[in-house]
Amino acid sequence: MKYIAITAVFLALSFSSSGLAQQQKVVEDFKPSSVNQIGKEYPQVNSEGRVRVQIEAPEANNVQLDIGAVKYDLIKDENGVWTGESAPQDEGFHYYQLNIDGASVPDPGTKYFYGAGRWGSGIEIPAHDKEFYALKNVPHGLVSENIYYSDLTESWRRCFVYTPPGYQTNPDTRYPVLYLQHGSFEDETGWSAQGHANLILDNLIADKKAVPMIIVMDNGYAFKPNKEQGSTPTRPAFIFEEVLINEVIPMIDKKFRTIDNRENRAIAGLSMGANQTMRIIMNNLDKFAYYGGFSGTANYPSSDEIDVETFLEGAFADGKKVNEQIKVLWLGVGTKEAEVFPKSIGAFRNMLDKQGIEHVFYKSEGTAHEWLTWRRSLYQYVQLLFN
Repeated sequence: MKYIAITAVFLALSFSSSGLAQQQKVVEDFKPSSVNQIGKEYPQVNSEGRVRVQIEAPEANNVQLDIGAVKYDLIKDENGVWTGESAPQDEGFHYYQLNIDGASVPDPGTKYFYGAGRWGSGIEIPAHDKEFYALKNVPHGLVSENIYYSDLTESWRRCFVYTPPGYQTNPDTRYPVLYLQHGSFEDETGWSAQGHANLILDNLIADKKAVPMIIVMDNGYAFKPNKEQGSTPTRPAFIFEEVLINEVIPMIDKKFRTIDNRENRAIAGLSMGANQTMRIIMNNLDKFAYYGGFSGTANYPSSDEIDVETFLEGAFADGKKVNEQIKVLWLGVGTKEAEVFPKSIGAFRNMLDKQGIEHVFYKSEGTAHEWLTWRRSLYQYVQLLFN
């Protein structure tokens, strides 16, 4: 099956304009964000979900808070300290930045996260259901950094691997594996840093709602070495599927105590990762028996109907065979995501229904194309694996 490079899609939803927060009465119950650097008072979040930032920049002429695709003007005091806040934001994790005299910079008060193609600031708007990814007094697994040389890309790469509670103390036990991919302009740090995948699994395993499993989080940006010479080199080809199948899986099976068969191997991804992982599983049904697509499936025109004979080269044409091979086919989406995702996923679901292909569909209420949607999706998906 031909590998098609994915197109990055970034969506931003906004329901307010710059200056709106200053025009409305603000509830003064702000508290430091849970992802601030140690000892930093700002940024802060209040009960409405507003974000308040503060930065000392006495020589600056204009400072703004840039969050949710809206820029909010800050106000400068006599000491050169700029302060201001946003309109209420959706629950969950959001990337943001400050804009100082036209230059976009991270907020020095927050921890930094890799997203939107850069290391920058993040903020947590407390979610009403945050307990499922909270740090609790339960047995915890281990997230390890695994560095490896890829002959296919001719470069050093890394993946992060979650091993469940008890892995180190039960040397005779072997575990199923979930390969979990990030979205566009993010990397292998996303699922443990922004997604809290390890905490989600720790809590589910403690509640006996999920089977103890290994999770492998690799970087989806893998390219064929570009050996073209000249002033206009060709764009390198995506080869993540080849890297995962030929290098990562054999490495993981050799280095960790896995159960090396398709019935004990799952794959999932968000957005770009959903695209990649769908192609990977349909090309490699001898390797995987479970699929999860969070806010995406595979690239195709956003139409009301999919030609099952041509989509992924007819991979879904034989519905009975797909049902026999895929134990769980799972799709999730946020209710506030832009129209393209419900439309494309709806077309994909219609195709599955016409083919009699069983699948699970989940809607994350009140969330958009962001990490709370994907945290909830992972929480729901992993409970169905390896049972």
